[in-house]
Amino acid sequence: MPQYDEIRILLGDQLNAKHSWFQEKQDGCLYVLAELHQEAQYTKHHVQKICAFFDAMNHFAQALQKAGHECLYLNLDDTEPYKNLVHLIESLIEKYNAKVFSYQLPDEYRLRDQLADLQIEGCKVLAYSTEHFYLDESEFGQYFHKDKHNRMESFYRKMRKRYSVLMDGDTPLGGDWNYDKKNRNTLKKSDLEAIPEPLVFANDVSDILKRLERHNIKTFGNAHQLLLWPTTRQQARKLLKHFCESCLPRFGQFQDAMTKASQHKWSLYHSRLSFALNAKILSPKEVISTAIKAFEQNDNIDIAQIEGFVRQIIGWREFVRGIYWTHEDYREKNYFNAKRELPSYFWTGETKMRCLSEAITQSLDYAYAHHIQRLMITGNFCLLTEIDPDQVDDWYLGIYVDAIEWVEMPNTRGMSQFADGGIIATKPYAASANYVHKMSDYCQDCEYSHKEKHSENACPLNSLYWRFIAHNEEKLSQNHRMNMIYSVWNKKAQEEKELILNKAAGVLRNIESL
Repeated sequence: MPQYDEIRILLGDQLNAKHSWFQEKQDGCLYVLAELHQEAQYTKHHVQKICAFFDAMNHFAQALQKAGHECLYLNLDDTEPYKNLVHLIESLIEKYNAKVFSYQLPDEYRLRDQLADLQIEGCKVLAYSTEHFYLDESEFGQYFHKDKHNRMESFYRKMRKRYSVLMDGDTPLGGDWNYDKKNRNTLKKSDLEAIPEPLVFANDVSDILKRLERHNIKTFGNAHQLLLWPTTRQQARKLLKHFCESCLPRFGQFQDAMTKASQHKWSLYHSRLSFALNAKILSPKEVISTAIKAFEQNDNIDIAQIEGFVRQIIGWREFVRGIYWTHEDYREKNYFNAKRELPSYFWTGETKMRCLSEAITQSLDYAYAHHIQRLMITGNFCLLTEIDPDQVDDWYLGIYVDAIEWVEMPNTRGMSQFADGGIIATKPYAASANYVHKMSDYCQDCEYSHKEKHSENACPLNSLYWRFIAHNEEKLSQNHRMNMIYSVWNKKAQEEKELILNKAAGVLRNIESL
């Protein structure tokens, strides 16, 4: 049996080919990638999510071997005897008589805590950076403050200045920092045909599906033997190129838009690079530099389009990571004390509410929904109906192919559910049917009327919205961004208030029947 001086473990979201580990071949070093039962089962995952990570890991192991590195890939069959990650590591060190064990710092508390407690007699344990993000963790204290509101826009501007991204000297390129007001267009019928077909792949994951079934791994969502997500660096770069050429010219303009008329163009102008980014197949710096180069070389891409995309990565993505690591107790936050169960149609999409049905069904079909579908459709509904944020977290963490806790939790518990009481957002992102009607065509043939507030066929969002406002007046009325809303509510006649609140009470009693 071969002996190795050092064993280096690579987790499923540490597939960074540019990492310094791989720049030179290390004699006596064994890289290990493993399909772990604990990772497939710590929450109930969308089947495409597990397939994407396992397939990407397998391809990465093959790439390491091709580059001359010693690499061991263990599938679910191989890892079945091990109760968890630590048990596997201890067994490998003993088996190969390794004197050094190295790992890259995991990006979530759960795994980091496991590895931090690792102590193996006679073996030195070393931890390394993943070398992926813009900000090093040691710098978080300069940008984030625990249990206080942290303004993303301020953070974003600091990042732009520090890394000279879309800058003209000390001023932002184009004269403005943010073009969000230009990026809230809705899709008209004349716009639909221009939406590009999404670039998808055909990665054969039939063996992975068989292993999941053989090991009784509980999943949900629609499985496909040919996985559409990019699981190699070559595919990810191809998707980045497609985005820059076909989607970026209109990305910002329609980044908040939603439509039911694009079943075959379901990703609209979005990049769908988040899985490749979060698995570290692509780096944020590479993505941003490629997109900016396309902007500089293509007159069809204006500043509002590129700025909106850059803000999502160098701004929002880095921002929520800082929030996550600055607040160890984030998972415990429940500002509104929400306790209701998540309705069963979140697992099927079978609801008469067209907006919910569209967003959930798309998520089940593709393990994907864009940020406004997540925030203002499923998230808004959960906020207004007071769903337990633990259950909302679990659903978002499981259903989306790009969901890893460091990025999912601040977006869900903070931005979407305001369960953090304002650490991320300055106000709850609550909305009535008016917003959905404005930003989508979901309301056009829905069984409910987006105009009605308390009639029999009134959209549930309307009464739920005003109930949320009334029910949380003590906590929200002093928020200056809520002044106008409370002014509108307080001017309503008492009779209308009662009709609205009674309607909302009925909606909540019959939430499973919506």
